[in-house]
Amino acid sequence: MFAKFAAQYPQSKTIIMARKIRLTRPELKRQRDALERFERYLPMLKLKQQQLQLTIRDVSHRRWAARGQVEDVRKRIDPYRPVLRDTAGLNVTELSAPTEVLTHEDNVAGVRIPTFESVSFPPADYSLFATPPWVDKAILDLRDLSEKQARADVLDRRYSLLNKALTKVVQRVNLFEKVLIPRSRENIRVIRIHLGEEQTAAVGRAKLAKAKLAGPVRMLKSPHHEQKEEIRQ
Repeated sequence: MFAKFAAQYPQSKTIIMARKIRLTRPELKRQRDALERFERYLPMLKLKQQQLQLTIRDVSHRRWAARGQVEDVRKRIDPYRPVLRDTAGLNVTELSAPTEVLTHEDNVAGVRIPTFESVSFPPADYSLFATPPWVDKAILDLRDLSEKQARADVLDRRYSLLNKALTKVVQRVNLFEKVLIPRSRENIRVIRIHLGEEQTAAVGRAKLAKAKLAGPVRMLKSPHHEQKEEIRQ
């Protein structure tokens, strides 16, 4: 429902521009319909805002946890990082870099965000006799680091997309609460006052016209009444 409304008003700048209203009954109906529509959409926007805020809070905690895991693995690798060059021609870094990061999309309050699934690595084909014994452990640790880094990167993307969506929703909530709804109410008030004044003026004009029409009638009746008085006498 909100998507349909957003399609009607694609730019908030266009909505905010002042428009001179007509002080007529059709315009009054239009303003009342608009106010009803705004007040119906506002709770939906606030619900979406709450959902996004809760999700962002959860993603934020998970981001910090993921970063902590990345740092833990790096600390585990740092002691033997200098000897990684001595691998008998084996590119340990290349074997530890993911070839693909698998994700799927979730829908949170109408926002499509990625969710981490897994990572794929190239096959580790190398001679166990031609490489140092610590190479296996190094590859496992570096792949663990790559996987945790990929998970943290996906969480960063989720966080960024959710924050952008929240910013737009907050802007729309403010637009409805501080611009559209107050403006419609004020327009309705102004139109009703004008229509009331018009109605009062119309009643006054009707009474005045009636009084003017009643005057000649009295004047026509006066000689007749005088004749009746003379006959009676």
